[in-house]
Amino acid sequence: MIAEISTMTDEQRMLADTVSNFVERELKPHESEVEALGEVPAELVAQIKARSIQMGLYAVNMPEQHGGGGLGYSDRIYVEREFGRTSRGLSTIVNRPAVILLDCAGAQVEEYLKPVTTGERFECFALTEPGSGSDARGMKTAARRDGDDYVLNGTKHFITNAILADFIIVFAVTGQDETARGPRPRITSFIVDKALPGITVTPMDVMSNRGMKSCFISFDDVRVPARNILGEEGAGFKRAKKWLFSGRICLAACNVGLAARAMGEAAVWANERVQFGQPIARFQGTAFKFANGAMEAHLAWLGIVEAARKMDEGTLTEAEASVANLFASEMLGRATDNALQVLGGIGMSKDSPFERYFRDARVERIWEGTSEIHRHIISKHVLDGATGSR
Repeated sequence: MIAEISTMTDEQRMLADTVSNFVERELKPHESEVEALGEVPAELVAQIKARSIQMGLYAVNMPEQHGGGGLGYSDRIYVEREFGRTSRGLSTIVNRPAVILLDCAGAQVEEYLKPVTTGERFECFALTEPGSGSDARGMKTAARRDGDDYVLNGTKHFITNAILADFIIVFAVTGQDETARGPRPRITSFIVDKALPGITVTPMDVMSNRGMKSCFISFDDVRVPARNILGEEGAGFKRAKKWLFSGRICLAACNVGLAARAMGEAAVWANERVQFGQPIARFQGTAFKFANGAMEAHLAWLGIVEAARKMDEGTLTEAEASVANLFASEMLGRATDNALQVLGGIGMSKDSPFERYFRDARVERIWEGTSEIHRHIISKHVLDGATGSR
């Protein structure tokens, strides 16, 4: 980035430095091992969790009364940017629990919210299905009421950290609602203990974020107590959007972190790599890649800072969240592609981290809303606001 924005406070700078030091000392040394194994060994999971709790970095996004760090989004983006500089498989062990869990009530607070905040338990978020990705309302997973339980059947996929999780936040159809637009599925969110009979978790082999282990989760007549509804019956889709809203800003900040790492390391290479009698950084074709990367990363960050401020105020619109995520994710794609181009053939080697940066960046234009969905949201906002007057 060209320069840190002037609104960064001393506290935010200290927070960013703390996370940066943690990433350098506790996470980066294990990147190659995790990439080779395709998973994070259990003993390393325990080590990272313990160190992050000791340093006060675990669950920084959760309220202090439940044992969390109490950070708002204007502070949290500095945390996410630094964690974005390393393997997602490692950084997610330092859990920032799904904000939807703040809707826990009654016994759910002691059973799920507090333990996930203190590190005693770990959650995963199960929304996406083989037949419903961008069209989340088209999900087929269903829950049928049977006495004091719901009987859950269906399949979710691309579920992050399902291997680590003790319980699953699951979205399922529990009926149908009549709306002004016609019948719509009634979607309800449940907290489902992973140890319940009928649940099968199967790891997927994917190209991005290999250590994080995306998974299939199948539910075969799983009996979930009605008391484990998160919120109220039928309000699940609204709660899912709440999680997605916050995730789009935080992942955008991660994107800036990875872009900065990729371009920064490529710049070192460009200054050292000599061709035709001079460092390749002196060739305009190479140098302009860094100019464009710095410009786009800086603009992405300014948008993220503004979006985070609005998230804290409660004024951020869906379109504004999409703008921040879309621009940052596409910026990251260009940054990692250009970094790899600067490295040339050596960057394609499995011994080079640049091919990993490139692979990990690719999913960012898909998983928190595809680029096409974000453009749909933004264009709808623009066109619906047009009055016809000129």
